[in-house]
Amino acid sequence: MDSPGISPGSDSNENWERSSQTTKTGSDSSTFDGNRRHSSSASSSSVSANRDNSPGSNGRRTRPSVTSIAAALPTVREMHNRRTSSQSTLTVPPNPHHPSLTPSEVSEETVVSSKKVLTNFQKVAGRDPEIEARRLRKLSRCNSEYLVQKGVYNRLMDWYDTSYRCLRNQFLGLFIKSSRRPDLPSKEELIGLARHYYPARADLKVQVCDFGLGRAERNEITLGQIEEYWQAKPDWVDVRWIHAPLGLGLTHSSVEDIFLHDGQPGREFENGGRSGWPYLETEVLNIRSHRNFQEMRDVYLILSRLTELEEELDESSFKNDENSSLQSDISWRASHLAMPANFWNLVNSDMPWQLTEGLAMGIRGVTEGLQPISRQIGQQTLCTHPFYKDCHMVRNVFRCFHRSDGILLTLSPMAGVNFIDQKLAQHLSEPTDAIFENENASAPGYVFSAFADQGTSTWHRRTVEWFLTYLITEVGVTPHSHRQGFNAPDLNLAYQAVVNDLKRRRYAPWRKDETVKLVRDYLACVDELTMVKRICEQQVTLFKGMQQDIRKFEHEDNRARRTPDFPQGESMHERVKWALTMVKTRHDTFEGLLTEAKQSMEALFQLRSIEQNELAIVSDSQNKAVLIFTGVTIVFLPLSFFTSYYGMNLSTIVDTNKTEGYFWRVCGSIALFIVLVVTLGASRHWLKQIWKGRRRSVKHHHNMV
Repeated sequence: MDSPGISPGSDSNENWERSSQTTKTGSDSSTFDGNRRHSSSASSSSVSANRDNSPGSNGRRTRPSVTSIAAALPTVREMHNRRTSSQSTLTVPPNPHHPSLTPSEVSEETVVSSKKVLTNFQKVAGRDPEIEARRLRKLSRCNSEYLVQKGVYNRLMDWYDTSYRCLRNQFLGLFIKSSRRPDLPSKEELIGLARHYYPARADLKVQVCDFGLGRAERNEITLGQIEEYWQAKPDWVDVRWIHAPLGLGLTHSSVEDIFLHDGQPGREFENGGRSGWPYLETEVLNIRSHRNFQEMRDVYLILSRLTELEEELDESSFKNDENSSLQSDISWRASHLAMPANFWNLVNSDMPWQLTEGLAMGIRGVTEGLQPISRQIGQQTLCTHPFYKDCHMVRNVFRCFHRSDGILLTLSPMAGVNFIDQKLAQHLSEPTDAIFENENASAPGYVFSAFADQGTSTWHRRTVEWFLTYLITEVGVTPHSHRQGFNAPDLNLAYQAVVNDLKRRRYAPWRKDETVKLVRDYLACVDELTMVKRICEQQVTLFKGMQQDIRKFEHEDNRARRTPDFPQGESMHERVKWALTMVKTRHDTFEGLLTEAKQSMEALFQLRSIEQNELAIVSDSQNKAVLIFTGVTIVFLPLSFFTSYYGMNLSTIVDTNKTEGYFWRVCGSIALFIVLVVTLGASRHWLKQIWKGRRRSVKHHHNMV
């Protein structure tokens, strides 16, 4: 089939001529249904793209200007009709401005380049209305459920926040109804709240994406069915991609081991992976809603302490598990690590890491991935930017395991936004279960949609290694705003604005405690920039190692005379080169911002030192004035005392029968009491430190004993 193309310099108002071709034998729906395995096991939804071979994605991310080909774009209705029709090609009439350039003389390179232009805009203008309607219905259902659980969460927080009320409020609660402690939600409501934020392991949603020649299919299953789907794939499928939202923990480790045990490993990425572990992994930055992130931590830390919920939650973890060995493997692994395989130990790995917490990539054990979780999460300096005011940037490990039979398993709890655009707030409000289907927000979701029309037809090589390279390069360079044409401030621009704002605050007039707050903001910004820079360094190392592995793969393919399946498609080497350029640019940008922030903080310290010196000079002049006043007071104080003392009637007190001794007993006692109270009040902090130090030493001695 000839590839569609646009002749250089062609008029945008010229008509397109369509010529139909016969449908491929392999795209027959009856044959497809007969060859697909496990179709009855899909639990929730199935999105099939059994469509024509219209121009598909080559994997490139180049985007032309809208004005250059806007007139040549088909309408949404035309795009929908084209998907449902048979395979077709597009021919371009001769250009009147260049009559010598006919369609037959258009170079193959021009045709391929033009096809990429059409493909990118087809994704924007030609989204399937049926798929979009299904996604909107799912969003509506999830939002309704969230509103119910949000009410339970608010009642839980009211109950928890009043647990440490003072005695006065507790006493008033006996008589005033409004001052009483709210009731704890019912047990059923609390269990539903826990399962809403932390689904039971067997009910966790897993995405299964199949790619074949000219077709693609996506099924949503549960983790309780995952073993059935990686045993084998249908005959028409070249690559099966299984994505499970699991973080580093017991379940993650068991799923990984069982998957690798059930098949032979694929071609080894010796340089891209770790020593002795030839699989690819990277840390991914994604953006979560600050509110949702705080709710997850509150639910975990509060409900995990309620012992009355443990039994029922533990029983629900694998209630719907249909796997043959997953539950037994998790139980064995938990006993081996001397940790209970209860509900909360299985789901705590779903919690994403903040930028400044957790360990770096390369964790070797299960327990290393389980980090202590604090309830409060501080506001990042990124949130001071108006566009990112309700955002929280988090880290997640994205791990990939591939087998020689063409099955790829990816594990990551990443459920945030990867692509930044003007609808960022809307994307953040979507449920985490539905974020995968939003190709404008999720990088894994975009990867499937990029090949939903054509499957593996435009792949340079229809192998699991090529798809793995495409996937990890697409996910690894996020978050960014490139895909939507830079219609929103990128991370580097946002942090540049944050650093500039900190530099501006250095010259604000001095106010009490303002310098301390400013220094804390500087330190938080430096920590965030340092972590982003460190992740970029890890990704640069990963992509450089992948380049070496890909050269080895190409050398082996050349020796075996294995030619590319689609030579015009983007090769693995080109893909990694593009990703490496993106990551290096981000690394250099954040390295410059980090240096600028550190230099600005040092300038702040110098500026404040100069201000302190000036204040010291002013204070010295004031001290001299006080010294003169004190000297004058000292000179006249004895004179005032003696004149007052000897001016009194020393025999008796006038108009009374009291003696002088009575006067000194009363007035002296009052004066002594006032002096004692003032002395204790002035030295209360010093006395408190002495008391705490004594108690600490006694407690330490008791612990030693």
